[in-house]
Amino acid sequence: MQAVILAAGEGTRMRPLTDATPKPMLPVADRPLAAHTADAAVEAGVDELILVVGYEQDLVREFFGAEYRGVPVSYAVQDEQLGTAHAVRMARDHLEGDFVVLNGDDLYDTGGLAALFETSPSIGAYPVDDPRPFGVFETNGDAVTSIVEKPDDPPSNLVNVGAYHFPAEAREWLDVEMSERGEYEITDVLARVIDEYEVETVDIDRWLGVGRPWELLEANEWKLGELDRRIDGDVRGDAELRGTVVVEEGATIEPGVVVEGPVLVRSGASVGPNAYVRGATMLGADTHVGHGVEVKNSVVRAGSNVPHVTYCGDSVLGQDVNLGAGTQVANLRHDEESVQFTVKGDRVDTGRRKFGVVAGDGAKTAINTSLSPGVKLSSGATTTPGESVVRDR
Repeated sequence: MQAVILAAGEGTRMRPLTDATPKPMLPVADRPLAAHTADAAVEAGVDELILVVGYEQDLVREFFGAEYRGVPVSYAVQDEQLGTAHAVRMARDHLEGDFVVLNGDDLYDTGGLAALFETSPSIGAYPVDDPRPFGVFETNGDAVTSIVEKPDDPPSNLVNVGAYHFPAEAREWLDVEMSERGEYEITDVLARVIDEYEVETVDIDRWLGVGRPWELLEANEWKLGELDRRIDGDVRGDAELRGTVVVEEGATIEPGVVVEGPVLVRSGASVGPNAYVRGATMLGADTHVGHGVEVKNSVVRAGSNVPHVTYCGDSVLGQDVNLGAGTQVANLRHDEESVQFTVKGDRVDTGRRKFGVVAGDGAKTAINTSLSPGVKLSSGATTTPGESVVRDR
């Protein structure tokens, strides 16, 4: 069976991390976000992957190539992002028979997807405590009777996770009308399938939609926790590695360093001397964490530097970021409220008491900079020596 993976979007809610990187290619543990979706599909028995690409598509093509884990890969181009049904429509010429559609920016447990592939037609469902922000299923037993978007009075606690097994006939039902928000919606295709077939729900045991920077942290917390300890790099002197730690070949851990897993240190990265790395932390390729630095529960993308006597907690640093000596990231509100963050111009509750800084590619802080919780540094942003940054830059 074929699986269509939607990976064309810009990821505007993830800015500035997606200024030059499509959201599905942001790092989650040891591979891009979309690769975890593809892995789940491969393990569920997919015969062909069809990736719908658009924004910065060369990065997607370069990673997946013509074959991924022994499975052929085809590409469909969505030049203009006009919704999920429009994205699948771009792949229509590739489709033969039943097909599965998956979001390339969501994480799914493998077992649930295996059941989705085996059940036709079907849709992935996940129970949540508060379904009001989601598309919610109305059901009769295991059958879906309708889907209601963001209801005030939800008919169930089962939400749509963007995982669909469509019958072959649905290939001809992709030309839906544009919705009120100006997009062609895959849920309108689903509504037609529900009218024509009995559509079963398939339980997804674990799912995470990754649309905003703190959800990228959560995704890394999940996937770093699944890694097996492996030390292939150079660990020197009295450096101490505790728990699930992966040090890839070509990475260096200097003397005096303490690393408490789950932590992934990628090839070319260097840590120390006398640094402390802990929590669910991913240090990307060719990063540097220097003397007297503490990095906790953070994603540090390739080429970035946290070199001297700095604290960086619960943060996401883009590529080629440099935190100047003495930079301190505040990640905790002392009023016990959760940290807010700006998404598309609006302040949004992250739901996290601890959340630090999000820095776009090439951002640089000067010596002794202080960064308040939830601050966003745009790509290329700079600070001045001794500055206290309390507003987005």
